[in-house]
Amino acid sequence: MLGTAYAGVLYYKETRNDFPPEVKWVMAAIRAVAVTVISFLILNPMIKSTTRSSEKPVIIFAQDNSLSIASGGDSVLFRQQYPERLNAMLERISASFDVEKFSFGEQVYNDLKLDFTDRLTDISEVMRNIKDSYSGRNVGALIVATDGIYNKGINPLYSTDGLNFPVYAIALGDTNSRPDLILFKVNFNRIAYLNNEFPVEIFVKADKLGGFRSQLEVLKKDSSLFKRMINITSGNFFEKISFHIKATEPGLQRYSLRLRGVDNEITQANNNLDIFIDVVEDRQKILILSQAPHPDISALMQTLTTNKNYIVDEYLVDEFDKSVSGYNLLILHCLPSAANPIGKILEMIDREHIPALYIIGRQSDYSIMNKPKTGISVRNEQVIFNEATPEYNNDFTLFNLSKSTRHELSGFPPLVSPFGNSILQPSVNVLLYQKIGEVVTGEPQLAFNDDQDSKSGVIFGTGLWKWRLANFMKKENHNAFDEVVNKTIQYLSVKLDKSLFRIYSKNNFTENENIEFTAEVYNANYEPVFGPTVSIEITDSQKKRYSFSFINRDSAYYLDAGKLPVDQYTYSARVEVGNKIYNDSGEFTVSPLNIEKISTIADHNLLYNLAMKTGGKLFYPDQMIELTDEITGSDQIRTISYTNKRFSEILNLPVLLVFLLLLIGSEWFIRKRFGSY
Repeated sequence: MLGTAYAGVLYYKETRNDFPPEVKWVMAAIRAVAVTVISFLILNPMIKSTTRSSEKPVIIFAQDNSLSIASGGDSVLFRQQYPERLNAMLERISASFDVEKFSFGEQVYNDLKLDFTDRLTDISEVMRNIKDSYSGRNVGALIVATDGIYNKGINPLYSTDGLNFPVYAIALGDTNSRPDLILFKVNFNRIAYLNNEFPVEIFVKADKLGGFRSQLEVLKKDSSLFKRMINITSGNFFEKISFHIKATEPGLQRYSLRLRGVDNEITQANNNLDIFIDVVEDRQKILILSQAPHPDISALMQTLTTNKNYIVDEYLVDEFDKSVSGYNLLILHCLPSAANPIGKILEMIDREHIPALYIIGRQSDYSIMNKPKTGISVRNEQVIFNEATPEYNNDFTLFNLSKSTRHELSGFPPLVSPFGNSILQPSVNVLLYQKIGEVVTGEPQLAFNDDQDSKSGVIFGTGLWKWRLANFMKKENHNAFDEVVNKTIQYLSVKLDKSLFRIYSKNNFTENENIEFTAEVYNANYEPVFGPTVSIEITDSQKKRYSFSFINRDSAYYLDAGKLPVDQYTYSARVEVGNKIYNDSGEFTVSPLNIEKISTIADHNLLYNLAMKTGGKLFYPDQMIELTDEITGSDQIRTISYTNKRFSEILNLPVLLVFLLLLIGSEWFIRKRFGSY
């Protein structure tokens, strides 16, 4: 109506131009159509479009590539015949479905590996990986080919929750027990002290070897330290052998455990094992001095005395008449006080740079807080006492507390803490702040200071014993409290390293781990330096040398030396800063990882339960044709069609713009053609 009215008004009384009647009608019609279309578009009309697509089912195949698959008597089958059968099965399935292939062991690989070399098996990681990667996909089924032996991750049955497709299992391996003598397990302390004896427990297992004899021997280098004859008395034999070894040399020591093989064993790879023990020369000596008896002292003693790295002495200050010179750390509870200023002890702390942990209570003399060594000063006239709960400082970097401990700290009861106007030096690091009610204050509750000569810590408040009880009440253990105390003591008691060149590394790696190092280089002002080249030479027990250079990554020196054979290694690192050369050295070991060889009896019951739980079935390697028929003939594995409805504005159609331009252009051309404008 609007278009017709507009065209009629425009052309009905057209008098300025002498257009023929038929031309007027044509131009009026063009104008009416143009205005009609524009008016319609002002209403912003929409177009509904429907598209359809389909997705073929995806069949996921995951192959166990661990050592245990080919460790049995049928290893030839798995290395020669099995790959041919497997490829034939996957080709038949690929004709009807999309097939995705994985292999797994220590980790999940995005390709099919059949060399059976992985030294760990994590079946649950396969389930987690598939859930993450195929969420929303049309997964028809998962085929897992494994022996059911897992030694990493959780039980696979617990990891299938959330899978909406069946799991079909190909049961590999042998469930029959074969003749085998196994060095099953070794219990030992990883740290021992020089000239002390440390216990070792060895568990020996034997299957179907009743009546045979073997010998257990423990060697250090070429010296025999222990021997024991083992009489295997039954077909299902298990024995624990306990003994002690004396630590005669400091450093990382390697001890070789050897079981003499017997006839008919399926494998002797699980008869040998090496263990590595770090022998340290002395323990950390800790002295606890207190103003008066207090339950905090008992709480600290119960934690520290369970740690074999510490020798702890505890005295009331009035009863202490010894020198503090031989101690690695002093814990001063409510000291110094007005009654006991302990001036000589404080002088010894300053002179010999002995680390100290001050626990501040009502009896404390607050002048200690204003000494430069603690890095904290408090205005005495403003000090009051409040009940303050701990609040973890996420910016704390001196050491790490576990996530569970940080969570438990938030529920610990309050300490009776002094609250004042504390002034912290830049060298102070706060682990815990005081929280009063729901307000996190800027006042520290546990803080540390490192002035490059000595280290100190301050606990603002008493009542630590309540933390320990609360921890046990909630968790039935003292793990969170013990972690806070042990890491505090460990940080304070460790001697300061003033060297300008330092190499950091673990002292024991397993054979499937990459050997990694980090390095720090400083100038005379202890400022980090990143320009010079850091080189390192690693030497094994046969004097074979491996040379590497560090790379500068994220403002730090880093080296990944890759994997090295099982052995004991020493290293020597070197850097040149200016005209000076700095060196650092150390040692580490690479331990064998024989978990896959300890148990070679397949667990097909686990695979059966896994298949039944998800609606799948269990098959054996000689039933791959039946498995193929089961999948291709399943009514549940179907192509899914998707319908997608979409609304779009007509204004977005380019053809409308072209059409309007043609209409308006045509009218303009006709008017020009007949001498108008």
